[in-house]
Order: sequence, then C-alpha cells, then structure tokens
Amino acid sequence: MKKIVVLLLVAFIAAAGVYYGPSLRHKFLATATTTTSMAPATTTTVPFPVAPLSGKLDATRLSITRPSLLVKIENTPDSLPQWGIDQADVVYEEIVNGGITRLAAIFNSQVPVKIGPVRSVRPTDAQIVWPLGGLFAFSGGAQYAINSIRQSPTRLITETSARSAMFRDHHLYAPHNLFGRGALLFAFRGTPIPPPALFQYLPLKQKGTGHTVSKVVVPFPSIYPVTWTWNKTTKSWDRTLFGRADITGTGVRESPQNIIVMNVVYVHGVGTMASYANLQGKGNFEAFVNDKEVDGTWSRGPSKSDVIQYKTASGTPLLLTPGQTWVELLDAPYRPRVTP
Repeated sequence: MKKIVVLLLVAFIAAAGVYYGPSLRHKFLATATTTTSMAPATTTTVPFPVAPLSGKLDATRLSITRPSLLVKIENTPDSLPQWGIDQADVVYEEIVNGGITRLAAIFNSQVPVKIGPVRSVRPTDAQIVWPLGGLFAFSGGAQYAINSIRQSPTRLITETSARSAMFRDHHLYAPHNLFGRGALLFAFRGTPIPPPALFQYLPLKQKGTGHTVSKVVVPFPSIYPVTWTWNKTTKSWDRTLFGRADITGTGVRESPQNIIVMNVVYVHGVGTMASYANLQGKGNFEAFVNDKEVDGTWSRGPSKSDVIQYKTASGTPLLLTPGQTWVELLDAPYRPRVTP
C-alpha cells in the first residue's frame, strides 16, 4: 500500500495576508493529511506555536514553556567578545552614566550556554522589563538602581544569589569576566509563562514597504555610534561597533532581522548617574525592516505594565520580520543617519 503524506504548514495564514501578533502567537497549525487505498483520508492537526518574542514558528514548543530572561551585558571595548547575544530574541541598547552604552538582552526561544559579560543594573532596565516580568540577571548595582528594579514584577538574580548560574572567567580580568549559564538562569523560574509579545510581525515571506536603505548609523555618544549595514545574502543587518565587525565569542556576526531606533528622553540628562530612558508616554521611531525604513510613533501608558505600541505614519501597526530585533534607545534630539 502506498501512503501519501502531505504537510501543509500555515499556508492559510500566508494566503490570508494577515499579520500575526499577540493574539495569534499560539494559533499556527500544521495539518497532516494521510491517504491510503484502504481507508478514507484522515486529518490530524498539530499545533506549532509562535515564539512570543521573535515571531518565529517554534516546532519545539519550548518558548511557550518558559518566561523571559533579561541579562544586563557590558558593551565596552574591554567586554569583547560578548557571548550569547546572537541568540537573544530582543536586545535593547541604552545609554548609561558616563555616556557609555549597555545592552539588555532578552532570551526566551533560545538558551545560550554562556551569556555575558554580565554587568550592573541601571534605572532604564525597570522601564524595559516591567511588561515582561520573568527573570532579570545582573551583577549588582548602586542602591538607587537596585531600588528601581525591585519595584518591577520580575525575579532578580544577582552574582550573589545566582550560585553556579554565574561564574568568573579567571582568564579575564574583573569586572569584565562575569558570565551566566543560560540553562541554570532559567532554572530560577519566573512568570508569566510565556511572556507577552512585544511586537507584531509580517505574514510569512512577505516583505515590508518603505524607503530602501543600505546603511544606518545610530549616533550614540563618544566612541559608541553603531553602524548597521544591510546584508543582501543573509537578509539581516550586520552590526559594526568600535570600527570593526561585531563578532560574538562563538564567531557569529551579530546581524538581526530588525532595528528600531526609539527617540526617547533621558530623565536627568544623558550620561548622569541617575539618568534613565523614559519609556512611558510617546515619541518617534525609525524602524528598519528588511532593507526598508518605516517611520512612525511609539506610545505606552498609562501603566508600566503596558507593552509599547508602534504605529507607522499611516496609523497602522509596525510589522517586523520574524527574528531578532534590536531596539536602540537614542536621545531624542538625535536621529539615525541613513544611507539609501
């Protein structure tokens, strides 16, 4: 007897031309139809959830069984190479005291073996993590910063409380040598499971619309401007920092699918000890999806638990390519420099 197995994976969604966001992230289905010469066709429905923080189909279903994990990561020349960044679903780049930048890397769909270097909390981090809850891993911090993160609905993991989930690499020098073990950090458990979606996404295989862009420079202060260059082969944005390619500790070029430059106000001024990016209220953004620029406004509020909403200039939701997204928290007077 001959069996013919046909697997139809989410074709109905692509054909319908609709986006998928928070309301649809667990509803993708694959339908398997089996036909034999001895019996009528039978149909079996197998759910394939969408990873909430990347928008990608998750055949493992693991992304909906764990919370988000945010790890604070150093971003100075002394911190390179960084580990685990390429496996984050979302990365926020923020300005901290002294005008340097730090990363808030959020993991859910993937669990890196090694993450870091892990550094201290800053007040902006509470603004980022509040809608997500979950886990927040950091080395420690000044009391004012720790007080801010303690008010958020997240479970805190410090170097002291992490036990074997963090370790010092003694081939490197402190404070640039603290790293996290992804699986052991997730073992601390957090809620909600799964985390809420932060973005909405384009239908499968559909490209965005907008002005074509080949390069974007995000003018962070001092030596921290970031250059993003569209890679036609990988269909992603190659990251360059400190004048060289951003290569992780595992030899992977950091190259996300999406970049969102949020124009924000740093309360108390950029680079001061207690400054933070105000992510309540509203502002402008420039997003780079595929090789296109899409501009619009972001808004959030009044609750800190509200997820930030992104609307294009035409008033429609911003739709991203499924995959990794970097959110650049740029001081409001500045704008990214774009090369067509």
